[in-house]
Amino acid sequence: MVKRLGAILALTLLLLGASGCQTKTNPTVQTESIAMVSVTDSFGREVNVPVDPERVACLYAFTGHVTTLLDKGPDIVAAVEGLKRDKLLTQMVPEILTAFIPLSADKINVEELIKSDPDLIFIREDTAKDEREIEQLDKTGIPYIIISDTTMEQQMEAIGIIGKALGKEAEADEYLRFYQGSIDRVKAVIDEIPEAERVRVFHSVNEATRTDFKDTLPAEWTAAAGAVNVSVNSDLRFTDNKYFASLEQIYLWEPDVILAHEDAALEYITTNEQWAALEAVKSGKVFKMPNGISRWGHPGSLETPLAILWTAKALYPDRFTDLDMSAETKDFYLKFFGIELSEEAVADILTGSGMRIPK
Repeated sequence: MVKRLGAILALTLLLLGASGCQTKTNPTVQTESIAMVSVTDSFGREVNVPVDPERVACLYAFTGHVTTLLDKGPDIVAAVEGLKRDKLLTQMVPEILTAFIPLSADKINVEELIKSDPDLIFIREDTAKDEREIEQLDKTGIPYIIISDTTMEQQMEAIGIIGKALGKEAEADEYLRFYQGSIDRVKAVIDEIPEAERVRVFHSVNEATRTDFKDTLPAEWTAAAGAVNVSVNSDLRFTDNKYFASLEQIYLWEPDVILAHEDAALEYITTNEQWAALEAVKSGKVFKMPNGISRWGHPGSLETPLAILWTAKALYPDRFTDLDMSAETKDFYLKFFGIELSEEAVADILTGSGMRIPK
């Protein structure tokens, strides 16, 4: 592994500042030539990256999931804390458990990042919009790729970008064919359902009242699954880059079904007396979303196509009688991750219970 003298010097400047001390002339450092490839990231930047990166920093959870999908999971040397909480992921790639965590409160710790000695860094769009964060990354001299995945189109493009950066374009293309194929399978059925007969859904993202806004990934995949997402065209409270509804709004919407990602949110919605009068609660139509490598349907989830299939089946079981989610799940993880799941493991994924370590 070729060490980056420039990155180390950049770290010294960042930490110590200009010392004003004179130093002796450093000996010449001989480095071997590294083959590079140009990759266009989500911001349209042309980035030169090593042809076969061996050490990857995934500073956005979605990029860690995609890196694992593309059979490069063991090369992850730095990651976000959330990746270590996904049980199935860390069983498949135990190296993630010992990866550096060069972030604190969503801010990059450059010293820790450089200690991980990455060839390539993946960052999210929000990080790229922070000028101070970008200034620090630029000083390291390590190539970084910006990833946006706030819509289904962007997410598919992001998978292609990561595939090219990791030298895994064929594998990325195979997954994208499955992604588009899942959308098309469901659309063929949903198109036959009149708008007036479609199921109204409230999607609880993490906290019970956190939900979806228009032109976002969850807004799009719920629509692809045939749901009428009650929150997407409403006025929501926006704080800390998240959207929240009020309980009063949820009562006014009166959704037929509530989808939840977190065990704690599911328990709160189904047991708190303030939610008890909602028709979805009274009729037992509060469903926990599955959880595999990531939380299906969560913003930034890798398994968006599975979320579309599962939700379509949950909302319209009589229309999707030939859709066997146990078989779909088993086939998916065998095909794309090379793991043979037991029936018990498939059941755990589909219930989503206990698959993610809580904060």
